[in-house]
Amino acid sequence: MDFNEQGVSYMREQKFEEAAKAFNAAIEENPKDPIGFVNFGNLLGVVGEHEKALIFFDKAIALDAEVATAYYGAGTVYYNLERFEEAAKMFKQALAKKLEERDVFFMLGMSYYNLGSVPHALANFQRAVELDENDVEARFQFGLCLAQLEKIDESIIQFKQVLKLDPDHADAFFNLGVAYAYKEKGEQARDCFDRALAIQPDHVLAANGKKTIEAALSFEEE
Repeated sequence: MDFNEQGVSYMREQKFEEAAKAFNAAIEENPKDPIGFVNFGNLLGVVGEHEKALIFFDKAIALDAEVATAYYGAGTVYYNLERFEEAAKMFKQALAKKLEERDVFFMLGMSYYNLGSVPHALANFQRAVELDENDVEARFQFGLCLAQLEKIDESIIQFKQVLKLDPDHADAFFNLGVAYAYKEKGEQARDCFDRALAIQPDHVLAANGKKTIEAALSFEEE
């Protein structure tokens, strides 16, 4: 096991000090290898040293502009700093360097979503789901984007699939309830809000949704 492998192993065990020593040794042993810098950047990102992490990713890219994981790491740091435009640029660079993995599409989707570019977010969440059909969070975000673009029937399909994968996903029940309310299916909407509240009693949006739909249903009965 080389120093980089040791460091990654220590990171998995959350032994961050030992990981730092291993990655530092890797860099000293081979200062022209970008992987040591990428790994150290990832470690710094995990422990919240975001600005320092970016320095290491920049160094890795300077050594080899084709190292896709350096762009992905930098994108993650920018995302955590809520610098979403810069994050999107980095994730797009990672894709351009052939790091076409679910996590990259998901994070690019989240970046676009936070930038208010819902159609672009939708496309990336859809690709993330295609790469991993059992990815609950990517499918949930895909459903949210469909709903925001008023593709309600399609969003219902996605929220139902989320609930097949995770029956305790309170937010999926809430958003499914909203979709049913939009379709004027009041009783189904109320049932979804009830299910969300059973899972998460302090779900304020579900509680408000239930009050609104119950008021509408009682008005219809009068």
